[in-house]
Amino acid sequence: MQDVSSSQRAIHWHQQSVDGEARARLKQQRPVCLWLTGLSGSGKSTLANLLEASLYDKGVHTYLLDGDNLRHGLCSDLGFSDSDRTENIRRAAEVAKLMVDAGLVVIVSFISPFRADRAFARSLFEPGSFFEVFVDAPLQACMQRDPKGLYAKAQRGELKNFTGLDSPYEPPESPEVHLRTASDSPQECVEMVLRRILATPLA
Repeated sequence: MQDVSSSQRAIHWHQQSVDGEARARLKQQRPVCLWLTGLSGSGKSTLANLLEASLYDKGVHTYLLDGDNLRHGLCSDLGFSDSDRTENIRRAAEVAKLMVDAGLVVIVSFISPFRADRAFARSLFEPGSFFEVFVDAPLQACMQRDPKGLYAKAQRGELKNFTGLDSPYEPPESPEVHLRTASDSPQECVEMVLRRILATPLA
């Protein structure tokens, strides 16, 4: 069997005649990646949905990559070990990069607990086209919300490697946007994101 390194040496980058700038011009918008990170129950999915709807209403071409949804398909072979979580984020980041190259505003909603993995995701994008959005809520608030019943299952020992309990969450140190969902309403949080990213108009 041929090893991966040998296979990689046989792969060459194909130069396309239509590039990312051309696709962005066609859509008349500035493509960016909005990476929402936070504990389960912090409000990421709610905010991602509201954010996409708000951008859609403004005529912005978007796509939402949701962590649970990708685990039904692209990442269905992955578990929740540290190495599987890293691979999960690698795949999501590479897909987001392709979608930004397609000219879209991409909203990524993943727990993405490790700083190194989020730093890898950022490294794939041009400066100014990646926004880390920290959806911040205290663990106790997330456990009280527990919209999917996951904390309860984890506390009963039915789920292992659950972020915030027996697996760590490393909060962002300098996110572009810091949302506090225990004190601010979902709409207020969405408006904060929009003010930040629309400082340089998307469309």
